[in-house]
Amino acid sequence: MTQLVWFRNDLRAADNPALTAACKEADEAGQVRACFILTPAQWQEHSWSPARVQFVMAHANALAEELAKLGIPLSFINADRFDDSITKLESHCQRHGVRQLHFNEEYGINERKRDKAVKHRFDELGIATSKYRDQTVAPVGEILTGQNEPYSVFTPFSRRWRTWVDDKQPTLYPIPKPQGEAIQPERLTHVPEGFENAPPALVETGEEAAHDQLERFLGENGGAYKEQRDFPALDGTSQLSPYLANGVLSGRQCLIAARQAQSMGGNHEGLLTWINEITWRDFYINILYHYPRLSMHRAYKPETEALQWNDPGPHFGAWKSGNTGIPLVDAAMRQLNQTGWMHNRLRMVTAMFLTKNLFIDWRLGEAYFMSKLVDGFLASNNGGWQWSASTGTDAAPYFRVFNPVTQSERFDPQGEFIREWVPELAKLDNKRIHDPSKGGVIPGGYPRPIVDLKESRKEAIARFQALKN
Repeated sequence: MTQLVWFRNDLRAADNPALTAACKEADEAGQVRACFILTPAQWQEHSWSPARVQFVMAHANALAEELAKLGIPLSFINADRFDDSITKLESHCQRHGVRQLHFNEEYGINERKRDKAVKHRFDELGIATSKYRDQTVAPVGEILTGQNEPYSVFTPFSRRWRTWVDDKQPTLYPIPKPQGEAIQPERLTHVPEGFENAPPALVETGEEAAHDQLERFLGENGGAYKEQRDFPALDGTSQLSPYLANGVLSGRQCLIAARQAQSMGGNHEGLLTWINEITWRDFYINILYHYPRLSMHRAYKPETEALQWNDPGPHFGAWKSGNTGIPLVDAAMRQLNQTGWMHNRLRMVTAMFLTKNLFIDWRLGEAYFMSKLVDGFLASNNGGWQWSASTGTDAAPYFRVFNPVTQSERFDPQGEFIREWVPELAKLDNKRIHDPSKGGVIPGGYPRPIVDLKESRKEAIARFQALKN
């Protein structure tokens, strides 16, 4: 009996519950196959970036090579959208005599509808479907309040999550043993139309490279993470987000490696702070799971749907291109446009600037980030944008608005990050570089601020306060 593993957002052979289960079933009698379905039109609808598509394709090829060593063929199936993928998957199963389909769950609303339709159709065909909860450390839906309700505030969620981790001591799913002789893998060679123009790859390709980066971060920078993570000019973050967003690494693998580093004498506070980021990821995935409207461009706080956002106009274009006249915002946006990645502190700064100072709808910013990020991940991106816009769960209070100049002075005090990405300002001293519109001539080619930070902050607060009246 043939077992089929349907890979999606889990492009790894290690710690993969669907793959482990399929191989265990096949041990009784049968063989294991695998597939990955390309749906470029759906990716366009979901604002996937060229950087992400090319990352996924490179890692799908790397996965095909790993599985081929185990005697498991990975087939690439071309569909267009999720609806098309269902019939393509059915044909593939019938062609190869598949009797059981295994896959790890995804939690966006379109993905859940697709999986429900697959199960319904395969039930009719007599093909068993088995799904597994993989994206989070604690299975989605398991971390609940005493009233069996989902948490809407991070801190109590994190306490309950840590208790669960301590009680359950999660372990990793092993890489399956070979299912047969090594075979020649299939390979993707053609980038779908519309996704050709991507920046150079941000990280190395493959599971081994991902684990090397994890080990390097924990050994070299993990202990200093708490002190360094907010300074964009420093190499203080893990650079693991592309691997996590696309399932080349799992949250379990990261957590277990971090706890091992702690047990071996690593800086406890720094590593604990990084583990907290894994918890945030689980929190946002749970929120997406419990509140499907978040997948449908809706605010978590329904009352904020009444906000009258400004017409995006030229201000949105200036924000996207990094020409707002606010140096830290511009440096961050240029980093995003040129690399497909942005430092996490700056994601908050740029999002708050767009939603609070320019008062432009967070949904436009959310979609723009997804269209550029190599680590674009619906749950985290939506959660971060709604936090910054004060429309989401556990969001920043509407009256707390980051001042990007103050943020720049605090987290890029020597102006190193700004000089790297806004070379027009490179010759300014360490004081003026944060706000060149004050005290002197602005270097040629650099714009004046497109908005007054203090006045726009007052206006944003007034608009939120009006919701209560």
